Amino acid sequence: MACRISELVIDCADPDLLAAFWSQVLGYVELGREDDGSIEIGPPGTGFGGPQPTLVLSPSSDPRTGKLPLHIDVNATDRDQDAELARLLALGAKRADVGQTGTENWHVLADPEGNVFCLLHTRLQPV
Repeated sequence: MACRISELVIDCADPDLLAAFWSQVLGYVELGREDDGSIEIGPPGTGFGGPQPTLVLSPSSDPRTGKLPLHIDVNATDRDQDAELARLLALGAKRADVGQTGTENWHVLADPEGNVFCLLHTRLQPV
């Protein structure tokens, strides 16, 4: 028996802002809200426990931003990397510098609260 990742929790100052951003990035929908202000988003029609993990955006008065020990990598599913980069930047992502050399085949970006994530080169099949 093994475990699998069911959800990722991101502490943030503005759960609504990040839920909207990550929903657009991943094609997710809002699954629910908790009394503490947390918002869970996930794949439409599947939700928690499906083949992809959900994201829980949890309010925090002291969220960490920048390059964290854990970050999210994303891959385009229906366009090439350049087109996906343009889409993510239009959604509010910003380019981030974490010491890359410039020869990488991925792009380092930050979400609207400064959390670093990477757009990888390989196009994946949709789930």
